[in-house]
Amino acid sequence: MDLLLKAPIEYEPLRKNRFLLRFPSDLGIQSWWVASASRPTITMGETEIPFINTSTWVVGRYIWEQLNVTLRDPIGPSASQAVMEWIRLASESVTGRQGYAVAYKRDLILEMLDPTGVVVSQWIIKNAMPVVGNFGDLSYDDDALATIELTIRPDYCILSF
Repeated sequence: MDLLLKAPIEYEPLRKNRFLLRFPSDLGIQSWWVASASRPTITMGETEIPFINTSTWVVGRYIWEQLNVTLRDPIGPSASQAVMEWIRLASESVTGRQGYAVAYKRDLILEMLDPTGVVVSQWIIKNAMPVVGNFGDLSYDDDALATIELTIRPDYCILSF
């Protein structure tokens, strides 16, 4: 409790519900469809350097993990259609063809906002591609919103500020 009393008055934490995830306009995926999103996660590998009867460690390869995004699926414009068009740039199930990475990889922008809507933190999600498009379950017993679970794989991420 004593630590909280020593927090400066101007302290304002980031809030989970103050964010925007921006997709490139050519994909047609609207920011207001986003219901939830994960922030980037980096996993650092470790390389062992054994010597006699002990080991030391240095950083190894690293990987930017997949991001999970939940989209609301309105009747129009159709989120399902927009997501499927992005997926089709990578893999077309009707013809079996696959696209070049330059056609389906996109940069996304994840922004955290302050209480007045000013961007106070920005992630640039580089060369993101869709790896899972889950168009959800349906049930006569459930009147919840229809959603799409989208899993995105970035090449790397940049925390701009």
